[in-house]
Amino acid sequence: DVQLVESGGGSVQTGGSLRLSCLASGLTHNENLVMAWFRQVPGTKQVAVAAIDSRDVPTYGDPMKGRFTISRDSTKNTLYLQMDGLKPEDTARYFCAADLRVRGPPLAPTSYGYWGQGTQVTVS
Repeated sequence: DVQLVESGGGSVQTGGSLRLSCLASGLTHNENLVMAWFRQVPGTKQVAVAAIDSRDVPTYGDPMKGRFTISRDSTKNTLYLQMDGLKPEDTARYFCAADLRVRGPPLAPTSYGYWGQGTQVTVS
């Protein structure tokens, strides 16, 4: 079964940067792998951050455009999220999501069947 493990979260000051990583394991093949980042503040809905398709084409949620960059290293089955210009409103738990094929819109949580446990990002 596919497992996702996020890392790289932490506390940072306004305007700072963080780079999140998500290692995917248990993959028997990854040529159609689609991956994404979501974030959530307790008591609120999940928010789509960014997604990347099997051709490495990114899609971003509107609040993140120009500040966040999603990328991946397919040889390492690792997804990244470079976050620059962080704001207090970016504080949330960030989750990695993946699926072995396209199941729906790239920024819809229902498009992904595999999820990590999340990593906390706090901006003050």
